[in-house]
Amino acid sequence: MSEQPVIIEHIAHYVRQEYEARCAMFNAQPPVTRHFCEAQGRLVAEAVTIPQPQVRFRLPDRVVILSGEGEARSADVPPALREQVVGGLTKRLSRVSPGEVFRRSLSALVQSPEQAVAVAAGLIQHAAAIHMVYEMLPAGRSVTYVPDVDGEIPSIPVSDGAEPGSALMEATDAQVEEGAAEEGRGELQVPYVPAARRFYLPQWVAFDEQDRLLVGSLEEAEAHIASMRRFVAVLHAAVAVAPYIVADAEYQRKRYGMLGQLINQGRALARYYTRRIISKIKERAAAQSLNRGLSLSLPYFDDQVLDMKMREMRIIPAGRIMFVPAFVVRAMREEQAKVAQDTRLSPSTRRHLLAELKMIEEAFMDSGG
Repeated sequence: MSEQPVIIEHIAHYVRQEYEARCAMFNAQPPVTRHFCEAQGRLVAEAVTIPQPQVRFRLPDRVVILSGEGEARSADVPPALREQVVGGLTKRLSRVSPGEVFRRSLSALVQSPEQAVAVAAGLIQHAAAIHMVYEMLPAGRSVTYVPDVDGEIPSIPVSDGAEPGSALMEATDAQVEEGAAEEGRGELQVPYVPAARRFYLPQWVAFDEQDRLLVGSLEEAEAHIASMRRFVAVLHAAVAVAPYIVADAEYQRKRYGMLGQLINQGRALARYYTRRIISKIKERAAAQSLNRGLSLSLPYFDDQVLDMKMREMRIIPAGRIMFVPAFVVRAMREEQAKVAQDTRLSPSTRRHLLAELKMIEEAFMDSGG
């Protein structure tokens, strides 16, 4: 029996224990201390997600420390260490990002030999991660995703058959438009199409299951993808600040909901680009403007970095060579062979990219290649 599942289970158990210990420590503080740490945690969250040249924050004056047996005692934070300043000219000249500098400084305080300082910094660290997960990111629908064919990342939404016919009364299913309602009738809510309501955040869904555009323009679709990437980036920042936050149920729910949606919509956008490329090549071929060579930059969505990448290909060398569709067919087949052996890509990204190459190949097979 492989030891890997046992090791993973052990790590998950340790992380869960640390998360519960941090929650217990935070809840053991008096209300005034918790409110103070939450305010400082907001400063930390903003500094990490929106890097600033210099950030000031304060540790609480007094904290409650829990022993391993659950006994509580109060301790004062040394006055000289309560005021913290991170950043400045020296940090700006380094190659490390301001957000990373701030995260490292906070982590150093958590590891301080002065127990009161370590606990105080840990409280702010915890408050910052909770703020990023709970307050900085919108809540979405309860969703279920399944992987695509032989895929490992669930990204295809499953309909439970209980979706409402209208989203007028669902806060997560409708866009609230201010100033668009009649006087005295409150806010106007615009329902989303059924294809969008199957995802975690319908307001950022740009394509349906047939890759048809659901929004007004390609630019708007790209903006939705950017919003989803920022959502995931905030989750990653929360983990960078407090790694144990991965054990939090809300973190898991938001990560699952948005990761599946981002990968689904990112791949749909890449396929949409691919169809536009096919149309452009055919249009230029009909106009006899491809007889001096043809190179192609094919977009695809890399699910390892959660971003759009380009695959560069030369279909026809530069020169006076008459374009025929067979050149595209041959180039796509050669590229498929290369992609199939490219271990830098995840298996699911390879399948996604191979499907795009096959799409182009078949489009020009139909053209007489």
